[in-house]
Amino acid sequence: MRGLTETDLRTLAGARSFERALGYLDAVSGIEVGDGWITARVQGTERYEVELTLDGPRGLSGACDCPYGLEGNFCKHLVALGLTVLARPESLPRQRKAARERARDLDGWLSALSKDELLALLREQVDEDRQVRRRLELRAASARGDLTTVRSRIRDLLDIGPFAQYGYVEYADARAYADQARQAVSAIGALTGSGRAADAITLAREAMRLLAEAVESVDDTDGRLGQIGAGLADAHLDACRAAHPDPEELAHWLAGHVLGDADDGLTDIDPLDYDDVLGEEGMAVLRRLAVEAWRRNRRGWAEKYLMERLAEAGGDVDAVIAVHAADLAPNGHTHLVIARELEAARRFDEALEWAERGIRDARDLSAVDTALVDHLCDRYARAGRTADAVAVRRDHFGARRSLLAYQQLRAAARAADSWPAEREGALALLRADAERPRQSRYGGPVLVDALLDDKDVDAAWQAATGTGASDQQWLALADQARAARPADALGVYLRLAEPLTEETGNKVYERLVGLLLSIRDCHRRLGTEDEFTAYLTALRTTRKRKRNLMRLMDEHGL
Repeated sequence: MRGLTETDLRTLAGARSFERALGYLDAVSGIEVGDGWITARVQGTERYEVELTLDGPRGLSGACDCPYGLEGNFCKHLVALGLTVLARPESLPRQRKAARERARDLDGWLSALSKDELLALLREQVDEDRQVRRRLELRAASARGDLTTVRSRIRDLLDIGPFAQYGYVEYADARAYADQARQAVSAIGALTGSGRAADAITLAREAMRLLAEAVESVDDTDGRLGQIGAGLADAHLDACRAAHPDPEELAHWLAGHVLGDADDGLTDIDPLDYDDVLGEEGMAVLRRLAVEAWRRNRRGWAEKYLMERLAEAGGDVDAVIAVHAADLAPNGHTHLVIARELEAARRFDEALEWAERGIRDARDLSAVDTALVDHLCDRYARAGRTADAVAVRRDHFGARRSLLAYQQLRAAARAADSWPAEREGALALLRADAERPRQSRYGGPVLVDALLDDKDVDAAWQAATGTGASDQQWLALADQARAARPADALGVYLRLAEPLTEETGNKVYERLVGLLLSIRDCHRRLGTEDEFTAYLTALRTTRKRKRNLMRLMDEHGL
C-alpha cells in the first residue's frame, strides 16, 4: 500500500493529532474507495466529510471540513480514516481496481449513448435532484447572458433567510449556507466565459456587497465565507482582465474597496493585481487617490497599507518611509521597519540612524521592541563598534532586568573584552533590587538566575539564602552544587521531596523518583548510604499503596 502507511500519517499530522486520532477509529463510517481517493464520514463534534488523496502531486494528502482541516491541516479525522483503511490492507488494492473498472464502465456506457439518450438521462437527474436543476438553470442563464435571471439567482444564493433562525445563521447551518453561496462564484465565472465579462464585473461587486452584509449574521467560525470572498475577488479580477473596463472607474472602485467603502474583510483584494488592467492611466489615478486619502488620515491602517503597497511597487523607498514615519510607534518597532527598508535599498548609514533614533525616542526602554535592540547591536557588532553594542545592552538591561537581558549584556561585553567590569555593575543592580524587593519589580530571583547562569554556585547559594529563591531555583542550585556541597544539596532535595510523598499522580511520582535518585547520590558522596536505605525503607512502608510509585521506584533500582 505505497503512499499510505502509519509513518506517512504520523508525519503529515504530527504526534499530537496522530495520538488523538486513536480515539476516533470507531467514529469512521461510510468508507468509499476510488482509484486514488478514499472518502468517509467521521463523527466528531459534528459529522465531518473527509477525503484522502493517495496519488496526488505530493503523494498522500487529505481534506476535511472540520475547523482545523479547513485551515489546511492534516487533522485527526484524516488519520482515523487512514488507520481504519490500514487495518484491512488486503481490501484496498481490490477496491481501487474495482473503482477503476466502474469508472471505465460508466465512461464507456455514457460514450455509447446517443445525444437524445444523454439528454433524457440528464433531464431525469434534473427532475430528481433540485440542487442539480438549480445549478444547471444558473449555468444556462449565465451562458445565454440572461443578466436579470443571474442577478436574481445570485441574490437568492446569498440570502441568509432560509438558513437563519431569528435573523442569524447558527454554526450548525453555516456550512449549508456556504455551500449554496459558493454557487454564486461559479455563476459569475460562467458569465465571463460566455463573453459577458462586463456584466460579470457588475455582479461580482454586487455579490461582494451582499456577502459583506450576510457575514454579520452568520457564525463563520470555520472561515468558509472567507473562501467564498476570495473566490469572488478572483472572479472579479478575471472578469476585469477579459472586459478591460474604464481604467479610471476601476481605480476609483479599487481605492474605495481597500479604503473601506466596500471592504468587508472577506474579499482581500490587492490593487496591484490589477496593474495590467489599469495600465499607466489607471495606476496614476490610483496613486493620486491613495495619496489624497493618506493625507487626510495618516494613521489609518487601510490608507497606510494602500500607500505602502503602491510605493513598494514603484520602488519609491522614500515614499514607503514617509508612510511609516507619519505614525511612529513609541516602542521603536516602526523605526525598525524603516531601518530594514533602507537596508534593502542599500542605504546603510540612513538605516543605522533610524535604528539609533528608535532607541533614543523610546519613551520606556523597558518596553522597547527587543527586535530593534537586537538589530542595532548586531549592526554595531558587524561594524566593529563593540563598545556601542555594550552600551545599548547595558541600558536595556538597566531598564529590563531579566535573565535574557543579562545574558545578552554578557555576550556583548565578552566580545568587547569588558565583561568583568560590566558583570560587577549588573550584579550590583540586581543585588540592590534584592535588598528592596517591595520597591523593585525584579527582586532576588533574577539575581539567583544570573549567578546560576554564570555557574557561580557559591554566590548563587548565598544570594538564595539571603534573598530567597523559588523551588525551581533551589533545585537548579542543588543540582549544580551537589558535587562540591553534597550535604547542602541533600537538605534541598529532602525538603522538595517531602510534600510530593503526600501527593498522587504519575507526574508527581516521576518528579519524586528524580529527587530520590539525587538524594541517593548525595548520600553516596557523603558515605551515608545506610541513612538512605533507612529513608527509602520508611518511604516504601508508608506509601506502599501507591502502586505506580512503587513500580517506578523498582524500575530505577530504588
